Amino acid sequence: MKKKFLNITMTIFFTVLLVACSKDDSNDSSNNSSDQIAQANQVAQNGTWRISYFWDTDKDETSNFTGFEFSFNSDGSLVAVRNTTTVNGTWSVTNSSSSSSSSSNDVDFNIFFSVPQDSDFDDLIDDWDIISITDNTIELTDVSGGNGGTDFLTFTKI
Repeated sequence: MKKKFLNITMTIFFTVLLVACSKDDSNDSSNNSSDQIAQANQVAQNGTWRISYFWDTDKDETSNFTGFEFSFNSDGSLVAVRNTTTVNGTWSVTNSSSSSSSSSNDVDFNIFFSVPQDSDFDDLIDDWDIISITDNTIELTDVSGGNGGTDFLTFTKI
């Protein structure tokens, strides 16, 4: 009798445990990604930005962008202006969870400029991972596929 009671008790316990541990919070990461995408879009479009830090694999290349002011426009266009020089591009913030990336961050801050490969702006073309976003700072990172180096890019509101 004790054995039967113990078996029934254990069966009930494991059933409750199994139900309690089911993964029903799968939408949480989707909601977090949606929130982060909305925040990144809102912050980027609100103001003019400068590159305050750019580390390209093994060296600081921030000075390549001194004097450029960046505008992330609501239509997806990206404009960098310094004096009489204007560089046009595009930008977006997307959910990359469908990719095979092993990154824990599923949100990409995408930057594209149609420039020659020897242009400094070619180094900015990437699907950057967001480190952090505040009203005044956008911090991004990317691990390069070719050489495995890590790049860092920080925009600061002017």
